[in-house]
Amino acid sequence: MNDSSRRTFLRGAGLLGAGAAVSALPALGAPAASATFGHHGPDAEDGRFTLAVLPDTQYLFDADRGDPAPLDATLRYVTGGDENIVFLAHLGDLTENGQPGEFDQISRSFQHLDRHRFPYSTLAGNHDIESSTDDQRGRTPYLDAFGPQRQRGSRTFRGASPDGYNSHHVFRAGGREWLLLALDWRPSAGGLEWARSVLARNPRLPAILTIHELVWADEAGQAQFSEFGQKVWDELIAGNDQIFLTLNGHFWPPGRAVKQNKAGHDVHLHITNYQDRYYGGSAMIRLYRFDLARNVIDVRTFSPWLADQAPRLNELQRQEIERTGPADYFSLEVDFESRFAGFAPVPVPPARPAERQLIRGTVAYWRFEGREGAPVSATAGVRDLSGRGNDLVRVTLPGSAPEALRFSGEFSGRQPSRSSLRFDGGKKPARGGYLRTADSAPMNAETFARGYTVEAFVKLPADFKDGKHAWAAIFGRQGDGGKAGKTGDDPGEPSATLSLSDGAAFQWAVFPVNQNGISTCWSHELALQEWIHVAAVNDGRRTTLYVDGCPVLRNPKTPATGIANPGGSWLIGAYAYDSIVEQAFHGWLGDVRVVGRALDPREFMLG
Repeated sequence: MNDSSRRTFLRGAGLLGAGAAVSALPALGAPAASATFGHHGPDAEDGRFTLAVLPDTQYLFDADRGDPAPLDATLRYVTGGDENIVFLAHLGDLTENGQPGEFDQISRSFQHLDRHRFPYSTLAGNHDIESSTDDQRGRTPYLDAFGPQRQRGSRTFRGASPDGYNSHHVFRAGGREWLLLALDWRPSAGGLEWARSVLARNPRLPAILTIHELVWADEAGQAQFSEFGQKVWDELIAGNDQIFLTLNGHFWPPGRAVKQNKAGHDVHLHITNYQDRYYGGSAMIRLYRFDLARNVIDVRTFSPWLADQAPRLNELQRQEIERTGPADYFSLEVDFESRFAGFAPVPVPPARPAERQLIRGTVAYWRFEGREGAPVSATAGVRDLSGRGNDLVRVTLPGSAPEALRFSGEFSGRQPSRSSLRFDGGKKPARGGYLRTADSAPMNAETFARGYTVEAFVKLPADFKDGKHAWAAIFGRQGDGGKAGKTGDDPGEPSATLSLSDGAAFQWAVFPVNQNGISTCWSHELALQEWIHVAAVNDGRRTTLYVDGCPVLRNPKTPATGIANPGGSWLIGAYAYDSIVEQAFHGWLGDVRVVGRALDPREFMLG
């Protein structure tokens, strides 16, 4: 987690003061003041959302020795926080002795969620029932208080096993549905079969398994199966690829492990339990913050009850506000699309019609559609779909094969077309193939004095930084600054080029009409093997470089009008110095569009 997100979290939790309401820590049985976190429902479409996990609360509800205040504070945080919490899962051992009076107390605390119609699941731990029994034990105080009848008003509850001790929920988050299984302390053979049937009825949903006992951890936080946990793995988890995350309590200390299922995919196995800590764990909550865009789950653990009172706590209490060890505060990297592809492949959206990309001011629009692996024709080239006649012809550098410039089935899911070009170029000697505008192309005379936008989709291969491709260009002019009458900086440089440094950073460098030297925009270093959208936008005075729709930092403020015209063609996938092509591009290039005005980012081809 970066520093800014950590600061945001700590402030929200009351750990930095930030104007939160605080009070002296009263007698430890009394309710504490609660910080104000705002009141709003979770956003089910936001790609950033949080699953809240609550482990063993048994010592808080232990006959006449309990205290509901910590749990009450945690449940208030869940319904009023800024974490976009979409669901809460309790991992069992709600109570210490499983007595009706204990369940009456914790039931009153959970009424807060019921009143807010906030979705949650519970399951029975070994302290909630007779531990020697399985889910066929019959009626118990747990079932009376937290059985299926309690969930009738829940928007996520989808049913329970006939005995009532195993349940499943489907919640919506990140624009999709997720399945959560809540299994008993000891699901019977019938209970495990019921769980398998739930997965079979929901074959496309990623699943999270919650259960009281599955793995335990050593002092280093390395988790491994208990004897019963191994049975659950063998009979339920290993053969069901949908289950990607398991959560259990029961044991301490906390820990985690990763194990591959029968499909060869990772399953993350986590134990979280703090009943051995100060004040029975102080109703510690584990937050799993999913970020689908970043392909990570950020995990952190803290006590809202203690956080509410942070300024007045003593040393022992302050140490328990937040757990920051590697078993409690970490990030998981999960490529969600790849991990779920076996049961929930993301459908490939159809290509967007070329006509939709011909917005006002379009000068040229090229999309690279051809048979996978076929070389670009030396005679047919690539047609300009704008209808303005800026067609491209192929050029093959000496000693290079036709396959050095070929059509590819790879594409960015955000680009309008569903194909690309694969350039296999290099330098010293110059090699590969590239495209240039035909001699008759009207675009060759353009200076874009009123502004312009050049945008493209780019993917760099893993070996781009091997020293053989520095300053490879994806777009630019063949003529240099000297031929355009410029004497500043290095007149041998192209009058315009969108190049890539040896560190894989974009550089948009032009000799503007109104300057004698070069005006340059720089991006940050780019990720390899990922599709990236780039756009250089000039409004007639200033140029802004955008990467994936976001402006970069190093954009010059000095006015730069248009692009000096040295005569000659525009190049796609080549860099020319002193008007001589030194190298062809190395990587993939998707749709390219040139517009004779400054586009708002909302008009980019990103769709």
